Amino acid sequence: MARHVKKGDNVIITAGNDKGTVGEIISISPKHDTCIVKGVNVRTKHMKPTQQNQQGGIVRTEMPIHLSNVSPCVDGKPTRVRFEVGADGSKTRVASRDGSELHVLRSATAKKG
Repeated sequence: MARHVKKGDNVIITAGNDKGTVGEIISISPKHDTCIVKGVNVRTKHMKPTQQNQQGGIVRTEMPIHLSNVSPCVDGKPTRVRFEVGADGSKTRVASRDGSELHVLRSATAKKG
């Protein structure tokens, strides 16, 4: 199933503590319907010294956010996403707010005949 966001998209957070924050998607987990956004939902973890991490200390990492809480960002505002299929068979993601193209999902394929 096609998603409304992809890795590398600029998104705005629509719910939670970081509501209104804009960031770039680092990774998406389709199994859990979550994504990790750069600089958003950052948590701190106190690490004990180990053989791999001799120093130990406080580690700050981005935690996952549910996909329902992010929307693609167009001109600093959230937008819904449409999927349009062109006459040549190409499929693209289009922002509903202004009709701008977000990403080409499938380019046109040559028919064998």
